[in-house]
Amino acid sequence: MPKQENDILKTHLKGIVQNLPELPGSYQFWNADKEIIYVGKAKNLRRRVASYFHKEVDRFKTKVLVGKIADITYTVVNTEEDALHLENALIKKYQPKYNVLLKDGKTYPSICVTNEPFPRIFHTRTINKRAGIYFGPYSHIGAMYAILELIKKVQKPRTCRFPLTEEGIKQGKYKQCLEFHLGNCDAPCVGKQSKENYQERIAQAKEILKGNTREVLQKIFDEMGEKAEELRFEEAEQLKRKYLLVESFCSKSEVVSHTINNVDVFSITGDKLSKNAFVNYLHVANGTVNQSFTFEYKRKLDESDEDLLLLAVTEIRERFGSNAKEIIVPFHLDWQLENVIFTVPQRGDKRHLLELSEMNGKQYRFDRLKQAEKLNPEQRQTRLMKELQNALSLEKLPMHIECFDNSNISGTDAVAGCVVFRSLKPSKKEYRKYNIKTVIGPDDYASMKEVVYRRYHRMKEENTPLPDLIITDGGRGQMEMVRQVVEDELKLQIPIAGLAKDNRHRTNELLFGFPPQVIGMKADSELFRILTQIQDEVHRYAITFHRDKRSKHALHSELDDIKGIGPASKDLLIKKLKSVKQIKSTDIQTLTDIIGPAKAQLVYNYFHEKEQLSEDYS
Repeated sequence: MPKQENDILKTHLKGIVQNLPELPGSYQFWNADKEIIYVGKAKNLRRRVASYFHKEVDRFKTKVLVGKIADITYTVVNTEEDALHLENALIKKYQPKYNVLLKDGKTYPSICVTNEPFPRIFHTRTINKRAGIYFGPYSHIGAMYAILELIKKVQKPRTCRFPLTEEGIKQGKYKQCLEFHLGNCDAPCVGKQSKENYQERIAQAKEILKGNTREVLQKIFDEMGEKAEELRFEEAEQLKRKYLLVESFCSKSEVVSHTINNVDVFSITGDKLSKNAFVNYLHVANGTVNQSFTFEYKRKLDESDEDLLLLAVTEIRERFGSNAKEIIVPFHLDWQLENVIFTVPQRGDKRHLLELSEMNGKQYRFDRLKQAEKLNPEQRQTRLMKELQNALSLEKLPMHIECFDNSNISGTDAVAGCVVFRSLKPSKKEYRKYNIKTVIGPDDYASMKEVVYRRYHRMKEENTPLPDLIITDGGRGQMEMVRQVVEDELKLQIPIAGLAKDNRHRTNELLFGFPPQVIGMKADSELFRILTQIQDEVHRYAITFHRDKRSKHALHSELDDIKGIGPASKDLLIKKLKSVKQIKSTDIQTLTDIIGPAKAQLVYNYFHEKEQLSEDYS
């Protein structure tokens, strides 16, 4: 944009901001294409909008937004609550680019009670309010089916789709179906159940769907007593079965306290890596949790948890038609809703409700994360590498990790191994084995120094990319040896970590820094398990190399030292003559019969020349 046009735009926006009222309302930012790119709310419109244009605004995304503003409009309202509702409505209508995104592509099922003369009760994902009353939606399908099954057993609503009318019943238009014979329906279609009795049962079913099970229980109990007094014991027994069914269902619900009624609970779980937030909503009626949902929100401008929770409270309460007068939240919200109290509980039943909500939000986040990582395995590696980067305060993402380990028995056949992991996956083609050359005896520190020097001196000379992190299979001592080589001798800057073991030889600490400090990380965490897997892999690799070397020495024969005699000739000689001692004393003709003249001469000369040399030196 030319400087002159930019100056004109700045003057225009400044004039709008200066003339904004100091009243609650909603504001809208427009771009040059006449599109709404952001909708906000404010208790004080002038103060809130002016904050976007302060020089000290250092958030990159906010600066990008401000750079695209071509015009500002606003709507004044009477209360803070109206500002919240207006913001929510405008966001839904215009879907602005820079507003929080509700990542909810699901249509949850609800339970419908039709408004027919003889209502039906069924679950559906299609909402048509003219067809009847809807309860839900239900995020937990199992819970929905449990309620439907209870209503089916206790109230026995019809399942047929006949358009039942009293006139049609009187005219005998309908026939009783199999459900009647199975005891699942009392056949109002043929007049075996009156309309009044049927509708009374449907009314009780609605109370169950509303969560008012205590009222239903009391009504069934009173009716059961009346039948018993009238000596109608069979009917009383049927009511008793219904009572026990409802009571059993209630016992499986999350009961908090019968003194808590009609309360909403909200909690928020943040995700710093993906900029997502998960808001859980619980509704409590008669001390029982009867609704539980978690919604995922995508931050666009690094919105605070307070901003997200306010948006969620407004949107979710509107979606579920909640009229609860008390809302339990995890922290104080600097906004007011008419006839609503925000509570931040510290203890007791309400605190238990908040913890239950937080637990559900965290579980939902965990499930979504696992689902995403199952579809895209690389996402898991990236998440864990970011966790490691944050834990160790590394400048770079640790894409390339190398780990070392030594192996020897009393200093004999001393070897070392280096394993390479890229994106936390083993890169076996880059594994390296080392025979210890300069160290005599069992000196692990000196062996580590030799191997690390050989490894990184060569990489430095060949200009090979260095690792982002070195992990030693050992504690402070091993780390110091590696540091002396890498930093002091080779003048390289590579972060070094160590995995230390406890007195039971179990890895229990991650060390980092100089002097090394213990990094706070749970030993049963996913990241710590990955690090111990790297440690186990280098240990396995070094041990295997050491065993192979020992086995080779144990199976070594003097025949292996004779040039020109391969495994096949060696096997033939051992098979026929049984031992090296017998081969030594065998004449040339016998050897020729076994392996041919040329190879026989090689074997004969090797042993007899060796004997001659021994005699000369004796």
